Amino acid sequence: MNELLPKDVSVIWSPQEGTQRSLIACPVFEVFFGGARGGGKTEGSIGDWLSHSSAYGEAAIGIFVRRKLTQLTEVIARTKQLFPKLGAKYNEQRKEWRMKNGARLKFVYLEKDSDAEEYQGHSYSRVYVEEVTNFPSPGPINKLRATLRSAAGVPVGMRLTGNPGGPGHLWVKARYIDPNPRGYQVIAETEEVEVDDVTVTVKLERVFIPSKLTDNKMLLRNDPAYVMRLRQSGSEALVKAWLNGDWNIVDGAFFDCFNYDLHVLDRDWVKDIPKDALRFRAFDWGSAKPFSVGWYAVSDGTWGLPKNALFKYREWYGSSDPNKGLKMDAPLVARGIVKRETKDRIKYGVADPAIFIRDGGPSIAELMSVEKCSWRRADNKRVPGWEQLRSRLIGRNGVPMLYFSDSCEDTLRTLPVLQHDEKNQEDVDTDSEDHAADELRYAVMSRPWIPRELEDKSGTPANVLDMTINQIVARRRQERLNAEF
Repeated sequence: MNELLPKDVSVIWSPQEGTQRSLIACPVFEVFFGGARGGGKTEGSIGDWLSHSSAYGEAAIGIFVRRKLTQLTEVIARTKQLFPKLGAKYNEQRKEWRMKNGARLKFVYLEKDSDAEEYQGHSYSRVYVEEVTNFPSPGPINKLRATLRSAAGVPVGMRLTGNPGGPGHLWVKARYIDPNPRGYQVIAETEEVEVDDVTVTVKLERVFIPSKLTDNKMLLRNDPAYVMRLRQSGSEALVKAWLNGDWNIVDGAFFDCFNYDLHVLDRDWVKDIPKDALRFRAFDWGSAKPFSVGWYAVSDGTWGLPKNALFKYREWYGSSDPNKGLKMDAPLVARGIVKRETKDRIKYGVADPAIFIRDGGPSIAELMSVEKCSWRRADNKRVPGWEQLRSRLIGRNGVPMLYFSDSCEDTLRTLPVLQHDEKNQEDVDTDSEDHAADELRYAVMSRPWIPRELEDKSGTPANVLDMTINQIVARRRQERLNAEF
């Protein structure tokens, strides 16, 4: 940190070697510093502000954001240990620091997405968002990004931190992790802008700097038992996410029984569905939010899956961005559904009862029926529906009663990361991207399954239970190969 501070300023904090130093020295506009628990993320944000404010004085104006007020307590307490040593003054009522050189840092919380609108029109040179995965959608973050501007020519930037899990896991992973899972590769978005009748190409850059517990050597030296406590506080998979910042493992997932290797079949399995198999579809309506349509086949036990198992072999997910709908009208969606099932013999369709409501005109269901896309009311009980979905995922004796084609990408993207509702742990967090899950819930509630169905009359597990699903998949693939030769 010494080289980052003016010579006349005492060093009250110094970054640790590695990722924390990389964060503070990073010139990229938008940095996501995230991963494991105990990776020194909050300390890194504080250090970045000390560097920024020391360099630009009263032209440095920062805002430090959390989802809830109570979550600000720890970071404010930490700044109270450090900032007074630099002559900074804290206004308790405004929750704002004024540094000795005139720089200002304000602490705020955005409990609702709409709270971000309060800061539109403000100007900041630094925006810090702590635990960004607590935000279900990127909307508030986008609004805060628009506040970054400086008439004084100060380099502006956004610094975000977070761990795997939380209601915002999906959009954070998609924006920062998926483009470069190992981190450090700069992602640039470019746009041409007219400036004084001259076309200028501008770009916004972002980068992911991964943090691991092993990077925080100070914590490990001062509290070596921390790792042991983590290992004793969760499952092997969860501890892996905590220690290594594994974004493919979700902390607190509602459907922690989901297993990709167990529940997902390659799309060639669609060819094995008999023509006379019972097929149906399920539908969760959305316009501003995504809609989800799923097509299902019911196994009769003759084509590799247990009798009465459901196979979701096709989906249509109406989304343009994370948790943002296409705003298609009902007749257009209906025509799209009918077009996709021309070769299917659909027995019935179930949909959210809300589409049958009339509000001064024909209902959504009526508008869709005109296009020969008919529905019946789904059972919309939430907790029993989730239990039925969980029951099918678990199955019996290691054999699930619900499977997915790997072509159902949005279902497989959203289902494993859904979180518990904070106020009702038996329900899914409705602020998350739960549209495919709701559609699944309607589907399984249309065909309730009781675990004893996997046993014969003597109570002995059926023959299919003697094989794991991987063995079944291997057998079916071999049968297909044999048929080709």
